[in-house]
Amino acid sequence: MKRAIVSGVGHYLPARIVPNDWFATFLDTSDEWIRSRSGIERRHFAAEGETTSDLATAAARAALDDAGLKPDDIDAIVLATSTPDLTFPATATIVQQKLGMTRGFAFDVQAVCAGFVYALANANGMILSGQAERVLVIGAETFSRIMNWEDRATCVLFGDGAGAVVLEAGEGDGTSADRGILATDLQSDGRYRDILQVSGGVSSSQTTGHLMMAGKEVFRHAVDKLAAATLSVMEKGGVTRDQIDRVVPHQANIRIISRTAAKLGLPMEKIVVTVQDHGNTSAASIPLAMSVAQARGQLKRGDLTVTEAIGGGLAWGAVLLRW
Repeated sequence: MKRAIVSGVGHYLPARIVPNDWFATFLDTSDEWIRSRSGIERRHFAAEGETTSDLATAAARAALDDAGLKPDDIDAIVLATSTPDLTFPATATIVQQKLGMTRGFAFDVQAVCAGFVYALANANGMILSGQAERVLVIGAETFSRIMNWEDRATCVLFGDGAGAVVLEAGEGDGTSADRGILATDLQSDGRYRDILQVSGGVSSSQTTGHLMMAGKEVFRHAVDKLAAATLSVMEKGGVTRDQIDRVVPHQANIRIISRTAAKLGLPMEKIVVTVQDHGNTSAASIPLAMSVAQARGQLKRGDLTVTEAIGGGLAWGAVLLRW
């Protein structure tokens, strides 16, 4: 049977590194306070004039290089972002132009921090249906542009960055031993939209607004829903937790990551953690972590891998794949 296989991965981080101490210059906070509550030590902020499409394009080029492909080898771009360059057109089409890609199609997916999981599931469906043979799947964000710098509970958590993977059609036997995406699980529940949102929008207020989050409520939902999605996708893929080689979670908060791992009965040695260096980069965090993990040697060809995320909506999901 046909499988969507990861053939390349890459990431990009803006040059400006912002340590925790920077926030203490204008907020009642400290490096110790931020680390103890989130595990974050530093994050990157985009430069003035540096846009989401710039970050996405750099990550895309890195993934294409890793796959040994050129832009015109790609049939489609699926870009997950909540911080687009413009209201429209889709930021993916801007990336398409910046890459010099003159064929195929490009569109955005908006599921906030779960965006990359949703984008992977969409790309997988296009490959399985024959709509595309090669898809560039990107997560890119400039969350520094939507922060309320007076809210110490949220503005210290987020950073900017981008990550990308190339998915290519391949063949498998239809078993969990196949390389590629083996199963996906997507969920959402709009009843909880108020606990994580950005105030404002084109239709409602004609403004961009700022990120607002009820942290304790989000934490409670995150652990339960991420664990449930992970168990669901493993069941769909016909594997057990003991067979999992690596988990690449959304890099939001070390307490969510560790609590979810404990709920699943998975040791932290199997969990990829990059949140200390990048903060929460929303839809970019999973592909960024995948790229870093591959460079570290934590993620190797053939590894049975789960990736999971939850974001505003609430929207959440998981993907089971063999690297």
